[in-house]
Amino acid sequence: MRLRSLVALIVGLSLATITHEAAAQHGAPNGEWKTYGGDLGNTRYSPLDQVNAANFSKLEVAWRFKTDSLGPTREYTFESTPLMVDGVVYSTAGSRRAVVALDAATGELLWVHRLDEGERGKAAPRQLSGRGLAYWKSGNDARILYVTPGYQLIALDAHTGTRISTFGKAGIVDLKQNDDQDMDLVTGEVGLHATPVVAKDVVIVGAAHRTGANPKTISNVKGYVRGFDVRTGERLWIFHTIPQPGEFGHESWLKGSAENTGNTGVWAQISVDEELETVYLPVEEPTGDYFGANRPGDGLFGETLLAVDLYTGKRKWHYQLVHHGIWDNDIPCAPILIDVTVDGKRVKAVAQPTKQAFLYVFDRATGKPIWPIVEKAVPKGDVPGEWYSPTQPFPTKPPAYDRQGVTANDLIDFTPALRKEALDVASWHRMGPLFTPPAVSNINGPLGTLMAPSQDGGTNWQGGSFDPETHILYVPSGSTVVSKGLVPPYPGQSEMAYVEGNAVSGARTTGGSGSAAGGGRSEFQGEQSQAAKPADASRGPPRAALNVQGLPLLKPPYGTISAIDMDKGTILWRVPHGETPDDIKNNPALKGLNIPRTGQAGSQGTLVTKTLLISGERLYTTTSTGEVGAMLRAYDKATGREVGAVYMPAPQSGSPMTYAYNGEQYVVVAISGAQYPGELLAFKLPKR
Repeated sequence: MRLRSLVALIVGLSLATITHEAAAQHGAPNGEWKTYGGDLGNTRYSPLDQVNAANFSKLEVAWRFKTDSLGPTREYTFESTPLMVDGVVYSTAGSRRAVVALDAATGELLWVHRLDEGERGKAAPRQLSGRGLAYWKSGNDARILYVTPGYQLIALDAHTGTRISTFGKAGIVDLKQNDDQDMDLVTGEVGLHATPVVAKDVVIVGAAHRTGANPKTISNVKGYVRGFDVRTGERLWIFHTIPQPGEFGHESWLKGSAENTGNTGVWAQISVDEELETVYLPVEEPTGDYFGANRPGDGLFGETLLAVDLYTGKRKWHYQLVHHGIWDNDIPCAPILIDVTVDGKRVKAVAQPTKQAFLYVFDRATGKPIWPIVEKAVPKGDVPGEWYSPTQPFPTKPPAYDRQGVTANDLIDFTPALRKEALDVASWHRMGPLFTPPAVSNINGPLGTLMAPSQDGGTNWQGGSFDPETHILYVPSGSTVVSKGLVPPYPGQSEMAYVEGNAVSGARTTGGSGSAAGGGRSEFQGEQSQAAKPADASRGPPRAALNVQGLPLLKPPYGTISAIDMDKGTILWRVPHGETPDDIKNNPALKGLNIPRTGQAGSQGTLVTKTLLISGERLYTTTSTGEVGAMLRAYDKATGREVGAVYMPAPQSGSPMTYAYNGEQYVVVAISGAQYPGELLAFKLPKR
C-alpha cells in the first residue's frame, strides 16, 4: 500500500496603529521581536510604520556590532535573525556560536556567553553561529535557549547570560543522548543551524546532518524531533521521522530500508499554533540526496509537512510533498501560518514554500489542501537499481512562482551567438520538466540532468513572509540550474553504489553541478569514472560548466520576489530582486546591449511591515557612487515597485527584523561576505 498525501486527521502594536489578528499569525507584538519569525507562525510581519516609502532611503546606521572576536576564527557566513525583548537585542554570533545581549538603543554589549566544545565542536556537521536563538519568560524567570554546534541545548538567564543550573545538567541538555539511537558523543554527525522553538513551556528541537550528496554510509544518524520541558530540560516526547517497526508509515519503507537509512531530519525552522496546540515540522529527505536505491518506497516522513501534538508529539496529519525524493528537495524553511478568506470562508491555513518553487497550502487543523493537489506522472529515470515514484504532487493553486524544469526556451538568447553556444552547452546534458531524475554521468553525454530550480531552490532556508492585513504572502526565490550526474564512488568515499559527480575528460568532479552563474565544484579525484567513455571527437569537448562566456546558461531573472494573494491563490506581481551582478553588467559579450535588472541568484530573507516589504541583496555589486557593497531594498507591497534603498558594506546574510524602542523604529540585519566578517547593522531614521 502506497502512503500518500493526507492521512488522519494581531495583536501587533504599531507606532501609530493596533491590528487584531488570530494568535497564530499576529506578527511581532508590542514593537518587539520575540521569536525568530516574528511570531510562532513565522509570518515575519511587524505592524510598525514609522519607516515608510517616503523616508526609507534616509535610514542611517544607528549602531553596529562586529563579531570578529567571537570565536577562534572569523565568521563570513552570519545568518542570524536577532530577537529584541524589553530593550535588549539577543543573537548568536561568531565561529563558536557565542550568545550576546546588546542594548537595543546603542548596540552596547551587555553580556556574552560562550562554550568551548573542544573536539566535539570541531567535528560538528553544522558549525558557526547558526540562525539564532529562542526566548521564554514566566514571571521574573526569563530564559534564552539555543543549540550549540556540538548539538547541546543550553538555557541561559536572559538578564545575566549565566546558565540555568536547574535545566538539564548545569544548564545543558546533551541532544546526542536520549535520542532513541546510539551515536558517538563527539563524532556523531548531527547538529542544527535553525533555532529551537518555545511554545507553552515546551521547547521543540529539530536535527540537521552533513550534506547527503555524497554520504559515507546509507545509515546516517536519524533526524528525530523532540520536545523538552523549558524549565527542567526533561524530554517530553520524541517523533521518529523514520518510523520504527509497528509505527505508522513504516510500511512505506520497502525491503526493511527504514532500519538502515538516516537523515530525514527537520533542519528548517519549526512553526507552532498554540491555539490548536499543533507543531508543524518541515521534514527533509532521507539519505542520500540524489540516489535512493537503498531506500525503495515512498519513505515517510521524508519531504513531508508533518503536524504533531505540542504536548505529546503524536501525529495529527501529514502530507508528503515529494515521494521518494532524489532531487534534494528538502522542505527548507518555516511553514507560514496564515488566516485567509477562501470562497467567502475564513480558513486557518498553513503555507509551505519549497525549493521546487511551489507553495503548498493546507487547512492547518485537518491537513486538507485548500486548493486541490493532484498526482501527476513524472519521468522515470534509468539509474541502475534506483526505485522511482511514478507520480508526484502538483498544486493547482497558487501557480509555481519560479522556473521549473529546463527546456531550450529557458536558455539565454541575448544574441544569436550566445544562444547557439548555450544550446551546445545544454546538449551535453539531459533536459526535462520538474522531477526529471538524475542520470548516470557519461563523457559522451549526458553528463547529468539539468535541474531547475537547483538544490538551493527556488526558496531555501530564508522562507517567506505574510501580511495578515492584506492576506498577501511574499516569497523570494532563485532561478539557477545545476547538472545532476551520478558516478560510482572512488574507493573509501561511500558505500553507496552511486554518488553525485560528473565524468568529464576522464576525471570525476565531486560537485557535478556547474551552476547558472557558471563554475561549480571541480575537485579532481584522480581516477577515471566507470561511467566515463572515450569522448566522441565529432561532438567536440564536453561542456560541464553551465555558463556561456561567463554568463549564466539560463535567461534572467536570476532572483525574484513574488507576491501571492492567499485569498485567491494567484500571483499579484513578481519582480527581480537585487542589482545586476558586476560580472554580468561588465561582460564583454553584452557590450552595447540594454539588459534590464536581472536580480541576483538565490533567495533572500524578507521582512514585511505595515508600510513596506524589505529585503537585502545577496551579492556584492558596485553602486552608482562607485562603492562596492550591497543594498537593503524596500518595495511597495501592493505593486512590487522599489521605493527606497540604503547601502550596506556587505551582502545580507541573515534575515531582517524590526523593533521599536524609545519611540524609534529600528531595522536590523546580519551582513557578511567574502573578506567581510559577520556584523549586525541597525538602521533608524535621523533625529528631526
